[in-house]
Amino acid sequence: MPLTEQQLEEFDQAGYLFFPNAFSAGETQVLRQAAVDVYQMQREEVWRESSGVARTAFAAHTYNDAFRRLGAHPRLINPVMQLLDGPVYMHQYKVNAKAAFDGEVWQWHQDYGTWARDDLMPEPRAMNIAVFLDDVTAANGPLIFLPGSHKQGVVAAGHDLETTSYPLWTLDRDTVTELYQQGGCVAPTGDAGSMIVFSSLLVHASPPNISPMDRTIVYLSLCHVDNHIRQFKRPEWVAHRDFTPIKPLADDTLAELID
Repeated sequence: MPLTEQQLEEFDQAGYLFFPNAFSAGETQVLRQAAVDVYQMQREEVWRESSGVARTAFAAHTYNDAFRRLGAHPRLINPVMQLLDGPVYMHQYKVNAKAAFDGEVWQWHQDYGTWARDDLMPEPRAMNIAVFLDDVTAANGPLIFLPGSHKQGVVAAGHDLETTSYPLWTLDRDTVTELYQQGGCVAPTGDAGSMIVFSSLLVHASPPNISPMDRTIVYLSLCHVDNHIRQFKRPEWVAHRDFTPIKPLADDTLAELID
């Protein structure tokens, strides 16, 4: 289903859209098992917390069939093509874990800020989609957004190489406070299978998970094919170099894998 005028207006104002229960329990279970499988792999694409538990699995669509199918799922690809007004390619694919008790923080940042500085992506004609593989609650490290912050363009940031295992261009406290005062702060929560589409300029973060509940989210970063990156200093499995337009698969592509 195409996004409605009301949804397009909501996205323009807030910088994100939330879709509860976008995927069925069966489809979500297929993806949850896929996450378990990839986290057990000893690959350079699988990064770990200081505790040793998995933090993120990059490019999982290249070595797992369920994630390959998700990466071309029409429920994800079609809304982004509508928002970006044209074909898209996969700039980045991450399966992010926040393991119970051990999931660490993701600092305040804009994704496009990193893509512009590290990958020379020309414009913020790129979008993120987050798919919940676990129930996301206020207690287990939800995404936190500053609504409307995407209207500020690229915000000044510093390169944090120490806080976590993943280097990130992060915003300072004064900047985050100012943006919060302008638009507030929200943490979308929902059942496993829910989905968020959000602007690559939207300022966001997530706190540590000290709860006994796991929290795994798949992130697809999709970019208009005309806006592909121009610099290739990061590994290909972090910032992809295949700019082929994604062709959406059939809507039942994940359902085919349900036992």
